[in-house]
Formats: sequence, structure tokens, C-alpha cells
Amino acid sequence: MSEEESGYGARFDYRVDIMRRRNLLTATSKAGVELARSERALLVDEQNHGLVFYFPVGDVDLTKLARIPDRTSYCPYKGHASYWGLAGEAGDPVAWAYETPYPQVAQIAGHIAFYQNRVTVSIGIAAALVKGA
Repeated sequence: MSEEESGYGARFDYRVDIMRRRNLLTATSKAGVELARSERALLVDEQNHGLVFYFPVGDVDLTKLARIPDRTSYCPYKGHASYWGLAGEAGDPVAWAYETPYPQVAQIAGHIAFYQNRVTVSIGIAAALVKGA
């Protein structure tokens, strides 16, 4: 299998479940800087991986992130990933995205995920879910 073809041909039973969440999610740097806030995030539950939240790009403060142009990776079930670090800081990436994912996971296009061991991802209650709102 090449990096241009989806792994679903070889593993048609491989699971990547994507669910839209209305909870309030935030991603905050270890220094306490808010990087993202959303009530429209996706929860991705991929077989053999932990749960990951993907934030819509429009809900991410891209001024706080810097793209790492020479850093990419390939997943046979999602496609090619791009990476971001914290703006003005050297170090490991804190976020990634599949900008042109495979059709089976097309919902994650236009979303950015954060490493939960490098930033704090918090889950709260969205205003629309609060009783009486």
C-alpha cells in the first residue's frame, strides 16, 4: 500500500468513529493561554487510539500557533497530517490537522486536534445545553 491510497481497502473493518459534540471545549497551553474554544468540536474515536477532539479551524486562535512546514506524517486511515507549534516557541508540535483527509473521514477536514499531553483540553457545558438557556 502506498501513501496515496487509503488503508480501508486492506482493512475494510477498521473503525474511525466521528461524533459532533455540543459541549464547550477549550484547548489551553501549559502557560494558560487559550488556543481554541468551541461548541462545535468533533470527537474522534479511532480503533487502537485514544479519544481525540478536533476543533473547527475557525474556533482556533491561529495567531497563537505557528505551522511547522517541514513536519508531516501519514496515516493510512486519515491521510497526510500537518503540524503546528506554539507561536514564538521552539519545541514539539502541539496540534495537527488532516487538511485533505480520505473520504471515509472527510468530516475532519477544516479541523485541528491538539496533543492532550502538551496542552490542556477541557470539556464543559455549552450555553445551549444549560437548562433554561
